[in-house]
Amino acid sequence: MAKRLIPSFNRVLIEKIVPPTKTNTGILLPESTTKLQSGKVVAVGPGARDRDGKLIPVGVKEGETVLLPDFGGTEVKLGDKEYHLYRDEDILGTLHD
Repeated sequence: MAKRLIPSFNRVLIEKIVPPTKTNTGILLPESTTKLQSGKVVAVGPGARDRDGKLIPVGVKEGETVLLPDFGGTEVKLGDKEYHLYRDEDILGTLHD
């Protein structure tokens, strides 16, 4: 059993963040507020190579929170947790506080 997955090439392993469905006081939130697709970067591949063989590094780092497209990615299950693999160019951006 693999303890850690290191993605190949320009792929990024992401753990999706599940938004809350209700507030701390118990008020149920409408479905439209839970629409934002975001995740935490768990692992990053070394990058892709261009035509000359030079390494193009991945644009995100481990631990960053990223914005994801509604569709895409490959589901991966490691142990009890589910992750998603995305290509670097599929990630829409990083989220900062």
